Amino acid sequence: MGQALGCIQVNQSKVAVREQFGKFDNVLEPGCHCLPWCFGYKIAGELSLRVRQLEVRCETKTKDNVFVNVVASIQYRALPEKIADAFYKLSNANSQIQAYVFDVIRASVPKLELDAVFEQKSDIAKAVEEELAKAMSTYGYEIVQTLIVDIVPDVHVKRAMNEINAAARHRLAAKEKAEAEKILQIKRAEGEAESKYLAGLGIARQRQAIVDGLRDSVLVFSENVPGTSAKDVMDMVLVTQYFDTMKEIGASSKSSSVFIPHGPGAVRDVASQIREGLLQADYAKE
Repeated sequence: MGQALGCIQVNQSKVAVREQFGKFDNVLEPGCHCLPWCFGYKIAGELSLRVRQLEVRCETKTKDNVFVNVVASIQYRALPEKIADAFYKLSNANSQIQAYVFDVIRASVPKLELDAVFEQKSDIAKAVEEELAKAMSTYGYEIVQTLIVDIVPDVHVKRAMNEINAAARHRLAAKEKAEAEKILQIKRAEGEAESKYLAGLGIARQRQAIVDGLRDSVLVFSENVPGTSAKDVMDMVLVTQYFDTMKEIGASSKSSSVFIPHGPGAVRDVASQIREGLLQADYAKE
């Protein structure tokens, strides 16, 4: 209707290509324009100046013979100063871009192993962008940015990679657990050794105190009671300890029944056994 009246409206972020008698004449910017059709003017078409995005999925093989799907995202737009080239020289920009992406990816990825493909993703994207920018500028398009958004190996390869990763983590966890148990056992052994050492010191000090007390008792008793020998003093001390022990056993409410000789002769037997043990110990030392 607008062309019939000699006027046309071009929307924002778009440009219109005007022809006269089938020949390119001018590029119309957004706004209202006069278009006298009687002089052979007409609108051949419109072209968007917005940035467009194209996702390209390319299947290729790595150096270690693993098939992967590489997904590239291409952002491009038509150059305002080259609208005629973008409109007339290229009929399908998406197909052209896709062909160049396939060419670059299938030339770059087969040179790399699978792990290197993931590590050098930015290098692959840069190579694709450089090749596209050089080729598409001839057709009036600018490559704004190129991204490798995904690298998808074969499902069996992905499962194998996950299993390898899981096995490595399990091995590391087992090693750390073994180290922790080793440290725990060492610390437990050190604690037991320290405990036994301290217990031994306590027992040694206790026995030393008993020996010192008995010696002092024998010396004091011998000085105060003339005519007594060390043997008589030791027998009396043993009798005293014997009755003290009997008293403690009887006073303890939780003690079990203990059957021991209770006659005075039992003290003599105990003393004899102690003396014999000491004599045998001295003989063994010699």
